[in-house]
Amino acid sequence: MTTESMPHRESAQTAVPVIAPYGDLDVDNLEPLAARLKAAAATSPAVVLDARAITFGDSSFLRVLITVHRLTELRIAAPRPALQKLLELVGVDRLFPIYPSVESARSAPAPAAGR
Repeated sequence: MTTESMPHRESAQTAVPVIAPYGDLDVDNLEPLAARLKAAAATSPAVVLDARAITFGDSSFLRVLITVHRLTELRIAAPRPALQKLLELVGVDRLFPIYPSVESARSAPAPAAGR
């Protein structure tokens, strides 16, 4: 996975960045995703991870999600059933919201001040 393979969309209406990686996300290819998420977190009170095309995530992927969650409100959008199950099994679904679609994640109310 390269940085070019991860589209970045930003909604003019809500200005919530959307990062859309795809494929298997593991220790061997996570650095570009981590960098994009951290950069978005530095400039926005919320970031959406469009998870529709993520086919696999390992513990390194979960670590990246938790790290970004500490920087901003991380919103997971449209995870596939296997990824949804992983998030639930390890309990990180209680750390950050999971939305059924990118649109619902982008249009969610802004996080409380002081986040």
